[in-house]
Amino acid sequence: MTDQTPALRLEGIVKTFPGVRALDGVSFSVMPGEVHALMGENGAGKSTLMKVLGGIYRPDEGTIVVNEKPVAMTSPLEAKANGIMFIHQELSLAGELSVAENIYLGALPRKSFGRVDWKLLYDRTDAILSQLKVPFDARTLVGDLSIANQQMVEIARALTVDAKAVIFDEPTASLTDAEKVVLFDVIADLRESGVGIIYISHRMEEIFKMTDRISVLRDGQYRGTLVTAETNEDEVTQLMIGRSLDLSRNASTHEIGEVALEVQGLSCGDLFSDVSFEVRRGEVVGFYGLVGAGRTEIAETLFGLREPTAGTILLDGKPTRINSPADAISRGISLVPEDRKGQGLVLGMNCRDNMTLPQVADLTSGPFVSNGAEVAIFDQYRDRLDIRTPGWKQMVGNLSGGNQQKIVIGKWLSMHPSVLIVDEPTRGIDVGSKSEIHNLIRDLAAHGYAVIVISSEMPEVLHVSDRIIAMYHGKIMRTFTAETVREDNLIQAISGISPEAA
Repeated sequence: MTDQTPALRLEGIVKTFPGVRALDGVSFSVMPGEVHALMGENGAGKSTLMKVLGGIYRPDEGTIVVNEKPVAMTSPLEAKANGIMFIHQELSLAGELSVAENIYLGALPRKSFGRVDWKLLYDRTDAILSQLKVPFDARTLVGDLSIANQQMVEIARALTVDAKAVIFDEPTASLTDAEKVVLFDVIADLRESGVGIIYISHRMEEIFKMTDRISVLRDGQYRGTLVTAETNEDEVTQLMIGRSLDLSRNASTHEIGEVALEVQGLSCGDLFSDVSFEVRRGEVVGFYGLVGAGRTEIAETLFGLREPTAGTILLDGKPTRINSPADAISRGISLVPEDRKGQGLVLGMNCRDNMTLPQVADLTSGPFVSNGAEVAIFDQYRDRLDIRTPGWKQMVGNLSGGNQQKIVIGKWLSMHPSVLIVDEPTRGIDVGSKSEIHNLIRDLAAHGYAVIVISSEMPEVLHVSDRIIAMYHGKIMRTFTAETVREDNLIQAISGISPEAA
């Protein structure tokens, strides 16, 4: 950061939506060759500020300055022309197009008479993909890629232009550990070439590993900037939420009851095999493992989204067959999916309709849905889960990630399940909302629910679980209690190392 002229500067940015002042005079800058973290709770204004910078939203007031030149970002293409690249948390790819077409969308190389130069397009794309060390090529259809590899396609877009600043919004949320290493190498190369990096993440370990400075937003206002090497997690957290958090292990203070769910020798093709475990009422059982370990696939099988090839599922001691989600719901099993926006919510519907969607057939009065019954359910769970929204008419897509997750949880709690499965409960959620979700999970167990939590974050699974099941390549390696689990033996288990070998 020897050049003292900012690569990018925002001054006094104001953005208002109906009923909400999302940004209130926010100023922010990033220097060439700097990795600058932007942090804050969900709803603090981070994504809105970056969408203003990326040309998705137009500010009501304020100025954007690139290399000391005021610019008007009226569209994403104009932002790109000014050297601003936005790597979105929510993927913005066309699944029916190839990787190359997605990366160069809007800027396809041309030959005479406007024809696409396919050879040049594929050659350029493969050169970028080799830099990212990905296991696919330019011609691969994006729709055939995993979520993690689609994220790498998003990142590849940043390497196609002479960027002044690149915005990474939760870039590692869907990546494996190996892919994270590649991403961090790409960021290091961009930094070395003088590009300013804006890094948005809720993962404190990444923030303290990657960044030079940390700026914090709270309630749409700028709250301060800290030098990363001179601060700590507690100081950043207090600046974000105005209080300290207790992130120590939770211990059960309630009685754990009878077995609600038991699984015996459950298998599903090549995804997982011979899986056996039980979950008791009042207990939180955590599933921990690397991407591809089979955790989510077990949850989907229990919820009727996949058909098992072997094994038995018992509810309250009685064997049961679950052929569909409707079967699972009727038997008291609910699933909060990993992808809350794609699978858990209808973003274009309001909060009330999202929360009552699974039971709308039971809320009819004659040929019509009972508006009063729907509002009563929404009000009950808004208060119980502390969902922050102006009212039930608010579109779910306008809520913060933490409040969206609470809507999904409330939707299933209103069905009164006995077993609640929560897959990646705090992915993409800030530290304050994460603490609230953790406390909610523990509170649900205290009220007699049998809870399964699937998480890729070790602190999370240690924090909320009474027992932890460690998985590796579709098999259960070990089951830990709160008394027997340690970070080292948990890592060994998910790496395929048996207790004897360890």
